[in-house]
Amino acid sequence: MLTKRPLFFLLLVSVFVFAACSKAPEKKAEQRAYTAQESLGLMHLSEDFNVEVFLNEPQVMSPVEMVFDENGRIYVAEMLDYPDDPPPGKPARSRIKMLEDVDGDGKYERVVVFADQVLEVSGLLPWKGGLIVTSAPDILWMKDNDGDGKADVRQVLFTGFPKVNPEARITNPRYGIDNWIYFADHGREGRITSTAHPEREPLLIRGTDFRYNPTKDLAENSSGIAQFGLTFDEWGNEFISENTTHLRQVVLPYKYLSRAPLLEVPAVALNIYENGKVPAQIFPLTGPQEWRKQRTALRQKRYDEQGANRTEYVGGYFSGASGGTVYTGDAWPAEYRGSVFTGEVSANLIHRDTLTPDGVVFKAARAKEGTEFLASEDQWFRPCNFANAPDGNLYFTDIYRLFIETPESIPEEIKKGMNFYEGDSLGRIYKLMSKNPRTKRDLKPRLGTASTEELVKTLEHENGWHRTTAQRLIVERQDKTAIPFLKQLFEQAQSPLGKIHALWTLEGLSALDESLVLKAMKDAHPRVREHAVRLAENFAASKSTQAALVAMAADADVKVQFQTAFTLGQVKDARAMDALADLAIKHSEDQWFRLAVLSSVNDSAAQFFALLRKKNPGFDNKQLFAQLVALIGGKHDTNELAELLKLTASMNDPEPALSGLSKGLKLADVKNLRVAGAEPVLMKLLSSDNEALQKAAWETARFFELKGLVQKALADAQNTSLPDKTRVTAVRALRGGQYAAVSPEIGRASCRERVS
Repeated sequence: MLTKRPLFFLLLVSVFVFAACSKAPEKKAEQRAYTAQESLGLMHLSEDFNVEVFLNEPQVMSPVEMVFDENGRIYVAEMLDYPDDPPPGKPARSRIKMLEDVDGDGKYERVVVFADQVLEVSGLLPWKGGLIVTSAPDILWMKDNDGDGKADVRQVLFTGFPKVNPEARITNPRYGIDNWIYFADHGREGRITSTAHPEREPLLIRGTDFRYNPTKDLAENSSGIAQFGLTFDEWGNEFISENTTHLRQVVLPYKYLSRAPLLEVPAVALNIYENGKVPAQIFPLTGPQEWRKQRTALRQKRYDEQGANRTEYVGGYFSGASGGTVYTGDAWPAEYRGSVFTGEVSANLIHRDTLTPDGVVFKAARAKEGTEFLASEDQWFRPCNFANAPDGNLYFTDIYRLFIETPESIPEEIKKGMNFYEGDSLGRIYKLMSKNPRTKRDLKPRLGTASTEELVKTLEHENGWHRTTAQRLIVERQDKTAIPFLKQLFEQAQSPLGKIHALWTLEGLSALDESLVLKAMKDAHPRVREHAVRLAENFAASKSTQAALVAMAADADVKVQFQTAFTLGQVKDARAMDALADLAIKHSEDQWFRLAVLSSVNDSAAQFFALLRKKNPGFDNKQLFAQLVALIGGKHDTNELAELLKLTASMNDPEPALSGLSKGLKLADVKNLRVAGAEPVLMKLLSSDNEALQKAAWETARFFELKGLVQKALADAQNTSLPDKTRVTAVRALRGGQYAAVSPEIGRASCRERVS
């Protein structure tokens, strides 16, 4: 039945109809590709910066990585294969472009395909006049020998990296201050072989990243795990990106943890953003695409049906974090130095975090509340990676696609009709510039023709790109004439960074001097001292260095102490153990310090436990004791276990130590251990009124050959007056007895459990 409507209602409806009609073309336009200049006009900066188009199609297409070499050439990885490998029998489409400003006018008019058919190429690093390239299953080295801009050399350095989802393949080669090249591998499993050394055992990569030292011809696991985004600050701290956790700090280096394979390490990296908030909120100017809304609805429905207490967010939170990079340039105002920039490819924005020290780690926080550093209204805008440049500015790549998600993460019923290659012939690189620059410089560093002395002076440059490139060039050339200049720089450098780069460059030339390191350990700047402690590992056999390292445990700076906790593991004497005990007691509440100390004591865990009890009988840290005693259990030396049980019985609260012991024994998969004096100690602990202690004692007892305890377990298991928990624990403990004696009771207990 029709009813009359008030006039104001009809007017209101007409307004909405007009608004809807007027919005329709705009909504449709959002789904088309914009030109680079049009897309630029849709960007909004929340801080005092400008952004300009630096390169765009057809010069670059689907760019995911750009690097500047020492002569000002630019290399760009064009990931045209993304998101799927080509069909069998078809060549790869991804490639590397070389761009050059020939006449110095700032325009890169020379564009050459440096290398084509480079499967899913995603990472580049200049090395020895060529490029180190990531293209799973390989890490390659390519070089142009005849000057035509095209690679004549295409050598496989390593192979065996898994060809999984392109988002999780080997990528992001980054030159560290320690002369290692670090790679993101997202922890994917692979058996990595060196083509130059087929005789070497394959390196198993699982749950780690990868690193390579080309001058020393070494390769090993590296702590991570990074997805797409691996970066260092100017002091050498490592930060990594992952889709939903946009900023983590790598805290525990794998090289130290590998000394203690039985050490339980919950994590090697820490989510440092706003106390570990996941997912972290973002503020896009675009709404989620329709397919994402549909997928979110399907996932939420599945969670609800399964009774899972979980919420799937369709937007407003990180889900496509990519390319996190620390700004180390010198063109922007000083407060931006050390900020971390992360692209959010799903939400069309760039996020900025500031870092502040927080003990041995950092705290990260968004630079400006309620808004992003840069956000676009263009849904095709996909800022995926960044590059610090010779001119002191920050550049970023925009792969520019309609869809950025990989097909395998979208349900079949949704992705029908979606063209995942829409936009693969497009792509942009943008330049970010402060409106109040501190310096102006071009992109022609001319370091390739610089003398050795000039390169050494550049190690003190205010721009991080210049410092790192100068160090790399000296090390890759193995130029020994640099040695006296480097020593002079260390003595005369005005900046702590210059001193640190001088030390590590000497290390890269195998020319590090012990006296120089000892001097650096007394430097006024804590970061110089911290790096000096790391470098002192080269002289760990020296009595002078050992004495200096022991003294560093009392340094005023907590990060120097932290590094000392790692490095003292290279010093095998009583003074080092004593210093480690002091550090363990002082920092026992810090999980990172505990793990650093335990990685150093490893094989001497029993002696260390006794030392802690002797130095401070009242010291009691449950986490430290559990982790430490687990190492003793894993080693399962019967003499050490006998002494350990005596010490444990005298503790105010033996439960954490017993729990750690049973965990270590279980990990070592030992049975029927014969340990002198074990039975009376455990029998005493089992008589305690503390239920948790009783349980821990039973769990420990099952690894020993203890006839009396087996009889007690049998009696307790059959005693119906005891609490059910006590009887269940006793039944479990029967696993430690001889099968003939305990199997009847285990069988009866099993029957009772089935009946109940």
